Amino acid sequence: MTRPIRYIDGPPKSAETIVIGGGVVGAATAFHAARAGFEVTLLEKRPALCTLTTPASTGAFRLQFDNLEELTLVRESVELFLNFEEATEQTDYSLDIKQQGYLWITTDEERASRARELVDLQHSWGQTDIELIEPDEIRERWPYVTEEAVLARFRAGDGFLDPKSLTMGLAASSRANVVTSCGVTGFIVEGDRLRGVRTTTGDISCERAVIAAGPFSGVVAKMAGIDLPVVTVPRQKLVMPEVPMVPVDAPMTIDDDTGAHWRPALSGAYLLFTDPRTEPTEPAEDVPSDHRAIFQLLDPDSPFSVARIAPFWRDIWSRNSVNWMLQTGQYTITPDHRPLLGPTPIEGLFVNSGYSGHGIMGSAAGSRHLVDVMSGAMTGTDNPFALDRIFAVRSLDVL
Repeated sequence: MTRPIRYIDGPPKSAETIVIGGGVVGAATAFHAARAGFEVTLLEKRPALCTLTTPASTGAFRLQFDNLEELTLVRESVELFLNFEEATEQTDYSLDIKQQGYLWITTDEERASRARELVDLQHSWGQTDIELIEPDEIRERWPYVTEEAVLARFRAGDGFLDPKSLTMGLAASSRANVVTSCGVTGFIVEGDRLRGVRTTTGDISCERAVIAAGPFSGVVAKMAGIDLPVVTVPRQKLVMPEVPMVPVDAPMTIDDDTGAHWRPALSGAYLLFTDPRTEPTEPAEDVPSDHRAIFQLLDPDSPFSVARIAPFWRDIWSRNSVNWMLQTGQYTITPDHRPLLGPTPIEGLFVNSGYSGHGIMGSAAGSRHLVDVMSGAMTGTDNPFALDRIFAVRSLDVL
């Protein structure tokens, strides 16, 4: 079924529910809000949907987590991904899913011990399809892996999808009124109740609004006098199309010791590494690229080189005949690296943000979760992602 996105020329004078942000989180919010019976107007300040952080992602999903709440959330998202055209009742946007797995490899015995404990925990949560693989079998199944690997964990059902098609398919299915080139400049609040949204092209009265503005969520919330517990951290994605040495059927391959990872894409690969030393920056529409990321990932002398785990990258580096480019996005990170889903102190104003690098895989179910809170189907006491929760500090797990 064809479901074109319902663009309108300018913002209406009034709307029932406004969603602020046209990336994957905003589109998923609009989709689930519409399914719950809300009439939605989606605002995006740029000239087109899905042009900032979402397309800079790796477009990957997995069911390997260190906490049950996030695992449960992403399980639901993956169910939607695998049945996307049926769930969205449209055929214009296909996710092009490739379930090639997530392969985490360590060369360190202590980390291997922790990996065994983690997989035992994941099995106890019912995710029993995650394998622990010993060195001989690693090389048998993935000959490109270093002989220094001492353990791997792997789930074959994990994989990749097209994040732009995900976003556009959700937006189209929502039947929301979509207004582009429409930035939010403030809120109309009476007492502690939201009455409307101010935009660059006029005010809109509304019953409720959802801040789903990715790295700008904190900025938008501040317009209502709300401080969100988020920071933004730049992320560099190295894009290398047409690299014949990259196995096209490889899984997402992760150096569990450093966090450097790559996956097949564009007949080549996407390569990523988020240096834990990277300081937060102010959110920006033009995030500067950092050329050092290229050499951190590719130079075999770098402690974060992908050649540490997959030696064929040494040959790619030494030949130096492959074109590359950097694509830069931003993580929106909370103290416990789990999303913010729920109401603010202003009645009628909600937040859907802070996925901490898991927006592609988490936002589909996270948005359903938020809409349940909005509709009253879920109470605050049942919401582990509420804005006023106690944040337990966790290590950053962003793959």
